[in-house]
Amino acid sequence: MNKMKPLLFITLLAPLSAYAAESAHQDHAQQSGARQSYHSGMTKMHDDMMQGIKTDDPDIAFAQGMTAHHQGAIEMAKTELKYGKDPAMRKLAQEIIDAQQPEIDRMQQWLKQQNK
Repeated sequence: MNKMKPLLFITLLAPLSAYAAESAHQDHAQQSGARQSYHSGMTKMHDDMMQGIKTDDPDIAFAQGMTAHHQGAIEMAKTELKYGKDPAMRKLAQEIIDAQQPEIDRMQQWLKQQNK
């Protein structure tokens, strides 16, 4: 009977171990996806922000740099909405999108007027 206890224990834990391993794999894949998304979004944001310093006009530099900065923030917020789990952070992410998209639109409109 004592020989049966370890076998029974292993038999009962095997599905749990498989579930835990699969869950850990999914968590890792999700973290990797989030990390890749944050990395590509931030790299693009920084590259685009640097375009603003190519002009001598401080107003244009500001609008170009801040547009890129806000777009980067929106991309980060979208990553949070896709991968994040904390309700407070997800709510903040949506608020960032809602607040910064109109500012992007405003700056892009102003930049278009400068090019006329």
